[in-house]
Amino acid sequence: MNPESHATAESPGADLLNRVRAALGRYVILPSDAAADAFVLWVAATHGLKFWTHATRLVIRAPEKRCGKSRLLDIAEALSWKPLVTVNASPSAIYRSIGDVDEEAPTILIDEADTIFGPYAQGANEDLRGLLNAGYGRGRSALRYDAAAHQVEEIPTFAMAGMAGIGTMPDTIEDRGVVVRMRRRAPGEKVSPYRAKRDGPPLRRLAVELNRWVRSHPELEHAEPVMPVEDRAADTWESLIAIADLAGGDWPDRARAACLALNAEKEANTDQPIQVRLLIDIRAAFQADDALATATVIMRLADDEDGPWAAYGNRGDCITPMQLGKLLREYDIRPKTIRFANGVQAKGYAREMFTDAWSRYCSETPADPEPTIEAATLWPPTWPERARAELHGSLGRLEPSHGTARDNGAPPLTSDGTTGTAGTAHSETPTPLPVCIRCRQLLTWDDGSHTHPNCA
Repeated sequence: MNPESHATAESPGADLLNRVRAALGRYVILPSDAAADAFVLWVAATHGLKFWTHATRLVIRAPEKRCGKSRLLDIAEALSWKPLVTVNASPSAIYRSIGDVDEEAPTILIDEADTIFGPYAQGANEDLRGLLNAGYGRGRSALRYDAAAHQVEEIPTFAMAGMAGIGTMPDTIEDRGVVVRMRRRAPGEKVSPYRAKRDGPPLRRLAVELNRWVRSHPELEHAEPVMPVEDRAADTWESLIAIADLAGGDWPDRARAACLALNAEKEANTDQPIQVRLLIDIRAAFQADDALATATVIMRLADDEDGPWAAYGNRGDCITPMQLGKLLREYDIRPKTIRFANGVQAKGYAREMFTDAWSRYCSETPADPEPTIEAATLWPPTWPERARAELHGSLGRLEPSHGTARDNGAPPLTSDGTTGTAGTAHSETPTPLPVCIRCRQLLTWDDGSHTHPNCA
């Protein structure tokens, strides 16, 4: 559907969306115009479920109570198609409520969703999360065996759904939805109090108009709007932008601007998986080197004050070679024996081993390297002297095979983590480093057992 093919701001659809937007602003102050426009388009899209391939989720979240999230859900209840509001529900109850006909499937609205999916729930509602994930796409039915009829029963899950709660919702749900991050009203921001008996009926009349308008355009089923985003984000926003294109006026531009703004905000506030964070930090750790010893990778990771690696170990110590290898294994990256310019062999990683993973999972441009700082000044004084010595003195630096070895007064390592052979040019005899008696990898901290916690 081409946005240029639709009417101007005087079209009935644009006028209707503008009236819904004005009604919304009387009762709730949203964090941005983009969030308000997205909400209006979402409630309009609930009336056209039978036209869509994906049922977009609405996620209303706030950092604290009294931020207006429940009030916004009240407005969604008044404006949406066939709202079904709950504060808790079993998956079987939701299954039976959805029914077999798309046109009659309700809009599921869950308040206090943090009590269902929050940290205190401890993963007790995974079946409900799975239902909400599956119900995002048409045709993702649940199968149940009917013992009385001796047959498998196919239960539809496709339905629009919205939820409100404190804190983040499950990332799989947020990834399928429009996320509105509410905030508490500032002292100068005023809204009218919402009373369901008094204010609900006018909003329900707007909902009837939305339903009549949307369902009178069956061409929406074949709409293919020009999308400003790709992949899952495009699936999520397709129905909203199709509604905006149908309305015309300035709504097509507003919808695409909201799409870009809210997706950028969602990406900025989404916690990175620890494996992706490791890839990004290793990319920074490589600097200009083509290969690094495992010990050097760990040392540079620990140098990053903003990273989790200096205390990633099971006992609050530095990440171990075994933990590093386990995290990288998901990307088919494994350490190998590398011969460095000074003739020393050690287990390590080459830059070329990461290039594919970096291109697929690390979209942002690497930051410019910071100026070199004396390593000892980076460690807080509370760090054990032994840990400082191991990470900054005894480990040394192992250089890539094509480069020139840099002598910082510390011996390089062999493949099993011990010091170099007599062929290594150093004037002092170094103190041997502790290694795990089981896996023979370097011990960054030895409690006397001479064993990694994971190897014990």
